[in-house]
Amino acid sequence: MSELTVRPARPTDGEAIATIYNQGIEDRVATLETDLRTPDERRQWLASRRRRHPVIVAEARGHVVGWGSLNPFNPRKAYDYVADFSIYVERGWRGKGIGSRLLTRLVELGGDLGYHKLVLSAFPTNTGGMALYQKLGFRTVGIYREQGKLDGQWVDTIIMEKLLE
Repeated sequence: MSELTVRPARPTDGEAIATIYNQGIEDRVATLETDLRTPDERRQWLASRRRRHPVIVAEARGHVVGWGSLNPFNPRKAYDYVADFSIYVERGWRGKGIGSRLLTRLVELGGDLGYHKLVLSAFPTNTGGMALYQKLGFRTVGIYREQGKLDGQWVDTIIMEKLLE
């Protein structure tokens, strides 16, 4: 993947980010979100981000093929050193190392921004994601049983963490 660049997201990436996020929502493998996003909504979302909650994109051959973000975990002051994260990869680019490059960069950014820990909630059935998280040193903390309902079915989510220090 020598042609792959990971860089900070720009306002002009809003459309690609919306498209990729919507694929993740439609595929039902990575999120409990069910409402599709619009490019305008994603541009507003990008504009609202603070320095400690960056959004990055993976770009190949001039096209955004994935994105990731560090997100607030909890608004309480005691959680200022914990971040949640998101990673989404365009359907045609999944399984090609894009997620690994994005998550590696998010872990680096987390350390640079003073986070002590990154956390995630994922579907245990997302085998690609689970392999990636384990490969990069995330450990399972537990499982939320029947955490959400998708298409009339209860789904579990697995909780994982990685200490950065």
